[in-house]
Amino acid sequence: MRKYFGTDGIRRIANSELTPELVYKVAKAGAYVLSKHTDHTPTILIGRDTRISGTLIESAMTAGFLSYGANVKLLGVIPTPGVAYLTKKLKADASVVISASHNTFEFNGIKYFSNKGMKIPDELEEEIEQIMESGKLEELTAVSDKIGVSEIKEDLVDEYVYFFRKKFDEDIDKYNRKDFKVLIDTANGATYKIAKEVFTILGINYKIINNSPDGININKNCGSTHMKTLQKQVVQEGFDLGIAYDGDGDRCLAVDEKGNIIDGDKILAIVSNYFKEKQMLKNNTVVATIMSNLGLNKYSQKNNINLEQTKVGDRYVLEEMLKKGYNIGGEQSGHIIFLDYNPTGDRNINIFNANKNIIRKKCYSIKIM
Repeated sequence: MRKYFGTDGIRRIANSELTPELVYKVAKAGAYVLSKHTDHTPTILIGRDTRISGTLIESAMTAGFLSYGANVKLLGVIPTPGVAYLTKKLKADASVVISASHNTFEFNGIKYFSNKGMKIPDELEEEIEQIMESGKLEELTAVSDKIGVSEIKEDLVDEYVYFFRKKFDEDIDKYNRKDFKVLIDTANGATYKIAKEVFTILGINYKIINNSPDGININKNCGSTHMKTLQKQVVQEGFDLGIAYDGDGDRCLAVDEKGNIIDGDKILAIVSNYFKEKQMLKNNTVVATIMSNLGLNKYSQKNNINLEQTKVGDRYVLEEMLKKGYNIGGEQSGHIIFLDYNPTGDRNINIFNANKNIIRKKCYSIKIM
């Protein structure tokens, strides 16, 4: 049984339970486990959300990595899928996201990603814990010129923005309408800057709310866990679509023009059917978890789409997708994985694939009860 890692990394109250001393050990052990088979000095990326404790945890992680002898690139505030994308793009040896996702600001967390930009499996988390508890950490200390170095590389977020322009610019031009208006709630979290950049560069008519983080207002009465404000404003101001992100930006929920919530199950239904129509749905299958609504099962059967279900957690959805060659999966909570683009839930890929004139035309006819 794991002592530190849960279903989505380590998540605890910052500087109380998740202390700098613990973070240092997690970093040092993680650097060893994730790079022990490399024949070069490992490079590890670190991204974070907007919590007040973010730089504290970042500093402790950096110290642990450098002490082991790994080099570090500090990405600053960036959504989780951005870190995953850049890990693969830059061929880094590993990466870390410092975030507690949808939790309140007192919490923070650590999520490790492998060199493939995927959340590490349970076995590697267990190995990290074993190293932490074995007394081996002192042996993993770099000396002299082997000590690692860190550099601030917040400009790398531009690579992630360009990724969306390259992948979706033509589709958005084809389907976008100037009178189609989108209201975006960034939860005062990791998407507070990049959402504006991405939607602007793609020419989408939008307005953003809850994008003024102060370190303690992340997820506070906003974002994907508090949808009422977004629902109300979409209806009152005549928006066609509302989008609510969580704190670290790896999942989202949507709201239609009538204020109805479009959850992850409905998004999976919309997108899987669209991919099927375009003959893009690999093995004619969508992957969800055992927590998905029964309606998704019925909808899939009605549209001759196979549905496979895993235990709860997007990492388990991804494992099933990789194992059997599927390209769409996700959770009711809004984690949607488009494996053709990125190996983790991505809030913008999610919306852009669904926004190819599908949500507005089809989502109201989908009955998932």
